[in-house]
Amino acid sequence: MSASETVSEVLEALATIPDGQPVVMINLLRYRAWAVYPPGTETEPRTGRQAWEQYSMHMLPIFTKIRARPVFRAEAGVSLIGPKEARWDEVLLVEYPSRGVIEGMIASPEYQSAMIHRIAALEDARLIACTSPRPIGRLAWWWLKRSLKSHSP
Repeated sequence: MSASETVSEVLEALATIPDGQPVVMINLLRYRAWAVYPPGTETEPRTGRQAWEQYSMHMLPIFTKIRARPVFRAEAGVSLIGPKEARWDEVLLVEYPSRGVIEGMIASPEYQSAMIHRIAALEDARLIACTSPRPIGRLAWWWLKRSLKSHSP
């Protein structure tokens, strides 16, 4: 969620996701050089990445409480397909038990107080909800491994 998106817009978009199944959120993050907090906020100067780390520290107990878990975090590489101007600093995937859990999290006072750091940290972001996860399964991995061996020099 960026500073220009309201909680109601996010909740409206979430309502289109079927409830009762896991949701994996793909976060594409571009940090500000320096975090931008609202006027009157008492905080020492920090980079966007440092503000994101502050947000992350607030989120860990929330994730524990709602049984969400970060499943992947990495520095973003060069965009091979897509707009050349699209640049991301980091990619983060977080798995939530269900849409309802996400809605409850967004409405919580703990999450609302953490959002100041997220908004201050990010120059741009994308949040993509993924549903209906399907395991790849042993047979598919076996086939892939076999295919790779048969195409090796």
